[in-house]
This record gives sequence, structure tokens and C-alpha cells, in this order.
Amino acid sequence: MTDLIASLLAEQGFVILDGGLATELEQRGADLDHFLWSAKLLAEAPELIRAVHLDYLHAGADVIATATYQASFGGFAKAGFDREHAERLMRLSVDLALQARDRFWAEPANREGRLEPLVAASIGPYGACLHDGSEYHGNYGVSRQEILDFHRPRLDILADTQADLFAFETIPSREEAEVLIELMADYPGWTAWLSFSCRDGERVSHGEPFAECAALADASNQVVAVGINCTPPQYVSSLLDAAGRVRTPLAVYPNSGEHWVASENRWDGQECGIFPVSDWHARGARILGGCCRTGPEDIRGMRAALKKLAV
Repeated sequence: MTDLIASLLAEQGFVILDGGLATELEQRGADLDHFLWSAKLLAEAPELIRAVHLDYLHAGADVIATATYQASFGGFAKAGFDREHAERLMRLSVDLALQARDRFWAEPANREGRLEPLVAASIGPYGACLHDGSEYHGNYGVSRQEILDFHRPRLDILADTQADLFAFETIPSREEAEVLIELMADYPGWTAWLSFSCRDGERVSHGEPFAECAALADASNQVVAVGINCTPPQYVSSLLDAAGRVRTPLAVYPNSGEHWVASENRWDGQECGIFPVSDWHARGARILGGCCRTGPEDIRGMRAALKKLAV
């Protein structure tokens, strides 16, 4: 087991993640008003996904995440795909990211001042498959075993690809994080980052203290980063302070500041504008990127800011 995130941090001092995949796909005309969200385009327009990955690499991302956040066997079955087809689409998601990375890295000019980017297999929470916004509250009404049984088949497939690590994203509760860490033991060659959605400056979406949830990472040698994603930027500084004693590297990739209205299938509220990267870095964040409603220009700006701080 190799900690590739630690290697990037040792060489560069920071790691830049990509931004919102769905956001950019919609910018290019994709209709994602569907319970499969970005995963819908694995079947309909895979070349568009690959193009967005490549744009994020050009913008400065050190890590790109696959289009599997919303992908699940249950979701694909609901859309009419049998299990074999669903598995092929999950594997394709990794192949598209690898193709974008290889195309980017094949150009000598792109290597100047850069390290070879990584591909993270995105693992969304159980709530993502419900398409009802429950990744922002975690009140699933199912047992711990049902959550485990939901995640295992997808992990089995993605662990049999050439992705570099897992990205457990928008996890709303301590219980689901514990389930994912428990499952990681069955994939001993793999590492993951663990990122929570949060309701305010102290608690994850389900209500547990973020400090307690983040501390789970220190107890696992397979969790190589822990942090916050798809959370309004105004909460990030307080959350980083709450996690001050965590030894595991801290990751931050917030949304734009708007909030998801699940009943109307839309975003609402005010964008935050400029992200206070210097402040987050001062509070310990070394892995930064964007989530929903962020794009390549946000990632380009984050990389420029962190390069200045790393000098």
C-alpha cells in the first residue's frame, strides 16, 4: 500500500483537487436532470466526461475524480441497465479519467512544474442513490448492514481498476464513515480520502461533531486524508479549527455557497465569490479543490494561491 497523497504533499507541499464535474457537464449542454446525475453520461456522452477531466488537469488539478459518485447497481438497474452493463460503465468511468490523465501527461509542456496527476475513484454516500438530498442530512432510515451491502459491490468493481485511490465524498454521518473504513480492510492495497458534508461550523450533516468524525481517519492507516466537501465555504474555517488535533492531512473542497433544494431539483442562494484559500491553508488545509457549482477557473485560482504560499 502506497500513500500517493503523502508523496504529492512531500514533493509539492499541497495537492489540488478538481472541481464540480456535473457543473461543467451542464455548462457544456448536458441534461443531468436525472437520478443518475453525471453517471448518466457514462452511457450517453463519455467523451464529454473525458473532456471535462482534461480541462481540470489543464486548470491545475493534481487529482481528478471519476464520474461514479452517483453510480450504483441499484441506480443503473432503475435506469434499465443490467448488472453486466452497469459494471462496464463503472469501469469506463475510470478509463475515461485515465485517458485524460495520459493525454495530459503525454505533452512535455504540461509536465513543467507539475507532478503526475492521480485518478480517484469517487464513492458517494448511500444517500446519493436516493436522489432526494439525503447526503445533506444522512437520515436514511436503513440499517448499518444495508449501508455496508450497498457500498461493497461498487468497491469490488472499482478496486479492480487502475484508479490510484478511493474518494469517499459527501459522507453525512459518523456511522457511514465507520462502515466505509470497515470495508476498506477488505481492500488492503488501497487507500482513500474521507470527506464529510457539514451542516454548520462544528457538525457533520447528520449532527455528530466533525472533530469526532475526522478523528476516525487517524485510527486507520488506509485513510490518507480527511476533510470537508459540498459544504458552504463560510463554515470551513471553523471546521478546520475543530479538527486541529487530527494528524491525517486535511482536505477542503466546498461548494459555491449555494444550497441544494432537493424537492425542486435546483440550487438556491448566493455564491460566495472568492475562496479564502490563504486562511484555510493557515488553518491546516493542504488538499484543496471545489465541489458543486465550482469550475476550472476556481481550481486555477486555488493553484495560483497555493503556489505563492508554498514558496
